[in-house]
Amino acid sequence: MAGAPPKPPAGSNLPPEIAPDALDEGTAARVERLIEEEEGIQNRFTGALGLGATGLALAMSLFHLWAAWDIVPTTTLRFVHVGFAMALGFYLFPAARRFRDRLMPWDIVLIAAGLYCTWYLIDGGDALLDRYVFPEPMDIVVGWMLVALVLEATRRATGWIMPAVAIAFILYSFYGNLLPPPWSHRGYDAERLIPHLTITLDGIYGTAVDVSATLIILFTIYGAILQSSGAGKFFVDFSFALTGGKPSSAGRTVVLSSFLLGGPSGSGVATTVTLGTVAWPMMKRVGYRADDAGGLLAAGGLGAIISPPVLGAAAFLIAEYLKLGYLDVLRMAAVPTVLYYASLLFMVELDQRRLGAGAVTAESLAVTPAGELARRYGFHFSSLIAIIVFMALGYSATLAVLYAMAVAVVLSWLRRETAMTPRRLVQALAGGAVQAVGIAATCASAGIIVGCITLTGLGLKFSEIAIQAAGGSLVVTAIYTALIVWIVGLAVPVTASYIISAVVAAPALMKLGVPDYAAHMFVFYYAVLSEVSPPTALSPFAAAAITGAGPYRTTLQAWKYTLPAFVLPFVFVTDPEGVGLLLSLTPEMGWLDVAWQILLAAAGLAALAAACQGHARRPLGPAGRLGFALAGILLIFPALAAPLLPVPVAWGAALAVLLLVLDGRRSGRHASLT
Repeated sequence: MAGAPPKPPAGSNLPPEIAPDALDEGTAARVERLIEEEEGIQNRFTGALGLGATGLALAMSLFHLWAAWDIVPTTTLRFVHVGFAMALGFYLFPAARRFRDRLMPWDIVLIAAGLYCTWYLIDGGDALLDRYVFPEPMDIVVGWMLVALVLEATRRATGWIMPAVAIAFILYSFYGNLLPPPWSHRGYDAERLIPHLTITLDGIYGTAVDVSATLIILFTIYGAILQSSGAGKFFVDFSFALTGGKPSSAGRTVVLSSFLLGGPSGSGVATTVTLGTVAWPMMKRVGYRADDAGGLLAAGGLGAIISPPVLGAAAFLIAEYLKLGYLDVLRMAAVPTVLYYASLLFMVELDQRRLGAGAVTAESLAVTPAGELARRYGFHFSSLIAIIVFMALGYSATLAVLYAMAVAVVLSWLRRETAMTPRRLVQALAGGAVQAVGIAATCASAGIIVGCITLTGLGLKFSEIAIQAAGGSLVVTAIYTALIVWIVGLAVPVTASYIISAVVAAPALMKLGVPDYAAHMFVFYYAVLSEVSPPTALSPFAAAAITGAGPYRTTLQAWKYTLPAFVLPFVFVTDPEGVGLLLSLTPEMGWLDVAWQILLAAAGLAALAAACQGHARRPLGPAGRLGFALAGILLIFPALAAPLLPVPVAWGAALAVLLLVLDGRRSGRHASLT
């Protein structure tokens, strides 16, 4: 039945929208391993251990739901949040794959140590916070324990790279006095560094953990409820039915489904896998090569991270860092998200011409008609607007997602097969907590890095170094910043990449006059690029496992599909009126200027899509591709070309029209000859 969530194989970590027989055993194993690289290797306990895991995860969810409704002291909430993450992390994530599905003695010891550290911090209260400058010996011992436990929990849940980066920053804090200028600082000992990282709210328990404890976990619980009620499967089925019957329906289905799945999933890899299992057969039928299909699937998965209302975890951090309402972040993300998907649509329309794709009808795929699906399960669309509606009514983001959960649970009872029964609700609440473990551990480790950066002053030094290296040029500084964020993203997950870059890289742009919100959105979008960048390009690798293509060829294709859209962030920071794409106004701008900016960006993306695909009406030669690329740049970045060309927009539009006319004539001559 279309709206009923399928049951994945027992013990599987595959997304619940995937039918049990959608992948063969070998492909399922490869895909599951890639998901585990992002989400960690999990124990699949049964019996008493399984009940214990469910009980612990359920307790974590219920505590945070209560904290969202009632008032819990900030420090207590953060301490307990990290304590739960450590306990669940050591319980559910084995030290190594060979220990999977076994609770080892050292796991119990680590759980006890994590609970002890949490109790020590809560019991210490204000007295502990007051003496962080002159800590007692036990404060240092517990602090070292806490740092080690956080790093080990992060290693288990996300891999070894993030802890290694955190350790490098700790060593920099200790021995930075041995480095040459401008990287040197006075050096700090354990009595100064460890309390700063573990007792104050500037280290482990800083802004990142605060956002994880107050918002991110609530959204992971909300996403788990939507998945359990079958919202994800409905969105995929509805997209297939709505876009079926056209030659480009395979590509359109991926684009539409990835946007709709952004709410229930929020994970690039999970969205890629979910779409790939159902869309790849149709894409293959209409002529997509395996690497092309994998690249588009990965690009669609990346879109799930930047799609409102959930976005990625980093979006909540943007709101906290800038002291903005989450609704303001959604507003700023709205146009770039629409333009991202418009760019993908341009690419898939050109795919149809390039591949000569044939029509695939919804009937041939045995898909229920869109109208019938909407009549049966249209209540799932409420998940896309419920949070926004509640925030528009004046509720905080915390209460908005809490009420949206209640709406989702109540509406699920409109259909018997989607009803959130007590058993299913318990599983969803527990599943949401488990999904939050990796994010919480990442935020805690990122807090170690940020604490080291703030204590040593590295962020300010780095900004000065970047500006000097760029010769004070805003454009060059923006290029350096994008490269820095991208390089950081090669090593760590999206959330950690944003946290580090927001402290290190964004200040350089702000010093050159870029509005803080534009600088942070710039950093956010380039942090997201890590999702399709090797060696952590898990979405393309997962897509390649499904399509059978080479992983690195698939990654290059994913870059091709995403490249046009990812030039847009430069508009935010290099064009004074570029903030219009964030639906923000300068004193000299009006809403007509915003509309003009959006129109130019869309036209420029269409031109860049033609250049990337090497195809307009007909295949393009090198000169044609170069011409469309130049036209796209002139349309998107008129401020950059203004010193060289009068009215660069007119030149860009004229060049694009000329190329289209010439291409049309070539197409007409070819038709007459055939």
